[in-house]
Amino acid sequence: MGKRWVEKKRVSASEEPADWVEVAARIAPSERQLKWQELEFYAFIHFTVNTFTDREWGHGDEDPAIFNPSDLSARQWVEVCKSAGMKGLILTCKHHDGFCLWPSKYTDHTVAGSPWRNGTGDLVKEVAEACREGGIQFGIYLSPWDRHEASYGDSARYNEFFCNQLRELLTNYGDIFCVWFDGACGEGPNGKRQVYDWSRYYLLIRKLQPEAVISVCGPDVRWCGNEAGHTRTSEWSVVPAYLQDNEKIQEQSQQADDREFSSRKNTQDSDLGSREVIKPVDQLVWYPAEVNTSIRPGWFYHASEDTQVKTLEELLGIYYGAVGGNANFLLNLPPDTRGRIHEQDALRLRQLGCVLRSTFRVNLAAQALLRASETKDEAHQTSCLLDGDRRTFWCPCEGTEQAWIELDLQEKKTFDRLVLTEPIQTGQRIESFVLEYKDGGDWKVLYRGTVVGYKRIACFGPVTARYLRLTIDESRWCPALSGFGVYLSDQGRLPDGDV
Repeated sequence: MGKRWVEKKRVSASEEPADWVEVAARIAPSERQLKWQELEFYAFIHFTVNTFTDREWGHGDEDPAIFNPSDLSARQWVEVCKSAGMKGLILTCKHHDGFCLWPSKYTDHTVAGSPWRNGTGDLVKEVAEACREGGIQFGIYLSPWDRHEASYGDSARYNEFFCNQLRELLTNYGDIFCVWFDGACGEGPNGKRQVYDWSRYYLLIRKLQPEAVISVCGPDVRWCGNEAGHTRTSEWSVVPAYLQDNEKIQEQSQQADDREFSSRKNTQDSDLGSREVIKPVDQLVWYPAEVNTSIRPGWFYHASEDTQVKTLEELLGIYYGAVGGNANFLLNLPPDTRGRIHEQDALRLRQLGCVLRSTFRVNLAAQALLRASETKDEAHQTSCLLDGDRRTFWCPCEGTEQAWIELDLQEKKTFDRLVLTEPIQTGQRIESFVLEYKDGGDWKVLYRGTVVGYKRIACFGPVTARYLRLTIDESRWCPALSGFGVYLSDQGRLPDGDV
């Protein structure tokens, strides 16, 4: 595997100051990680020869001539993404079968050998341009495992081949927000033993696309641990550095074409960042989570799954658990053999976007009156919670780990969603909180939560009240909040079509 990738100084629990809790509280994201977190929700596009063979994993011996979408439109893909509120798109430029969606100079197993666009097409270029035109970010997926390439298993030769292909993608298609490396591989005692030069890959990406995050088998973004959209109750972004071990990531990833893998809701360890977990650890890093799943049972299109598109309720549940649970949401949309997102999938995405826009359009607390148990100074007043600026925030004095905030909505309002945001540029602090509402003269518990992080969306049954109280029971060194939103969910009138 080579040396462990080290880009910046990690904070050690043995360093000054002596209070290790304060040390953990001071760990913060890089600028690229912060920009990535702000995307919140984006698409995966799985599209290759598998779409035409009706497989999930290709063998690498497919004839490029089978790749021939009849009505491909990258603009349609982007329009569907935007209808759901997605802010980016990651294209599987090369899956495990080795077929390249761009005319790579280093193999003949590409779109140049297909009849699509008369052999002159470049799908990576079309998608990158459609993303730019549509105002969303473009990312790439490049499988390190290649079942077609003859040099695979000859480590030095294949690493050179892989870097050449990676360089093509990083230099010919404009700005890239993400390079996504899969943990799946065909290595084993009965196969070829390819040793990936991860450090070399990372250095190339940092040189050519310094703003891009490197995800999953990479140092910037962590896989949540399953492909079913299942999320942890407490998702910490500050975790032990050993979670960046690529060999362990690969061991936990899909190792065979197993259709049941994507439905398993295992997340390995349910607790990655509590005090009990991090206290004995020497090195901690900011390594935020991404939740990835497909809108269908498979990652590639299969006509047999046209009736198995996830329901609106399922997608909302995953969204609230992921985006509302301090993770980003990567949802796969597999184009069909025409080269279009199927009508059923497109409809569901429009419905999802409609609900989300309607629900979070108006913050019912926008004109609220606030007071807190304590405020650090004039620059960190409670008014920062409602100014819409994530860079400004309320906090008590350093070392104060418990605090409360009361909101007066100025009149009774009905709501069923609460949105809290931490200024993660200063770290992740809050460990547990309680939300109460005033019923007559009594305070009643409405919701109990754990971590907040970039965003926590609390969902509960509709409540009508004027006064709310947020009590932070546990935090690291001192809590901080940059946003407080109160909303009423509304599915309203959904787009017409079969559901």
